[in-house]
Amino acid sequence: QVQLEESGGGLAQAGASLKLSCAASGRTFHNMVIGWFRQAPGKGREFVARIRWNDGSTHYADSGKGRFTISRDNAKNTVYLQMNSLKPEDTGVYYCNLNQVGRGYWGKGTLVTVSS
Repeated sequence: QVQLEESGGGLAQAGASLKLSCAASGRTFHNMVIGWFRQAPGKGREFVARIRWNDGSTHYADSGKGRFTISRDNAKNTVYLQMNSLKPEDTGVYYCNLNQVGRGYWGKGTLVTVSS
């Protein structure tokens, strides 16, 4: 069983920065992939970024390229999402997702609100 706990959300003004954290606990494997997704009010959940734990390779949605950076801390089993130059359209609940050995796990999410 795997547990994911997100933190770091909050209220920010447009142009500001926030850093989200996703701490993974339980039985995790070195080949896991951890990603961030978000869900804006009234919209579906969309992919934001992901990182492969074994080699650190990353992939971003176009919406975050150049503004968001995903990274990991091996010792803490934690993934971060540094979000810079925030826009009002970045508002939403940000969810952490972990995929390994054919199974996916979700955290409960952290709310990010960006005011104009």
